[in-house]
Amino acid sequence: MDGNGRWAQARHRPRVFGHQAGVKTVRRIVEDAADLGVKYLTLYSFSTENWTRPKAEIAALFALLRQYVEDDLETLKANNVRVRIIGSRAGLKPDLLSLIDRVENQTIENTEFHLNIAFNYGGRDEIIRAVAKAANAGLNVSDMKEADLTSFLDTADIPEPDLVIRTSGETRISNFMLWQAAYAEFIFTDVLWPDFSKEDLVHAISEYQTRDRRFGNLNASEVA
Repeated sequence: MDGNGRWAQARHRPRVFGHQAGVKTVRRIVEDAADLGVKYLTLYSFSTENWTRPKAEIAALFALLRQYVEDDLETLKANNVRVRIIGSRAGLKPDLLSLIDRVENQTIENTEFHLNIAFNYGGRDEIIRAVAKAANAGLNVSDMKEADLTSFLDTADIPEPDLVIRTSGETRISNFMLWQAAYAEFIFTDVLWPDFSKEDLVHAISEYQTRDRRFGNLNASEVA
């Protein structure tokens, strides 16, 4: 969900204004993705690197998460949406941890749509935490298989992503799902997140559907 700050600056408004607009886009895209038949959607909302931002902006981002949960929890429950917050809990205040627990616990039985919010998340941090969990569980790290480590990731029971969309013209992975996205298809768009629309999502999915996903294998013509 990149480009909120630049979207605001282009309108001569503070960066927080862009983040507020970004939350509105979250609401729209969650509905649009569900309408299009998407079952799992993961949104990268706050990274482990974002702690270097100004304190006022961080506070505003946290306030927006609280507001989103408070305003939308009942709607998400009514629409059978399961919400999970993936990422480290380290450094989060007790009231925010309580909020995360509440939204996860109150939607845990929902099955129609899975909304994952990557909050205080970093791919490298997740892998390090997963290895530590495995070691604490008694696994011999030197004998660990891929499936062993996967079972200790934040996304242990979530399918690996088929498609990763990066908005705002950036063309890097930025520490997002480094393990899970090993075979994902990537689409990069110049559209800033507050402007990202259902049409942009449809275009991305349509482009994804044209990709030949071989996962390192040969296709039939190459075998022949």
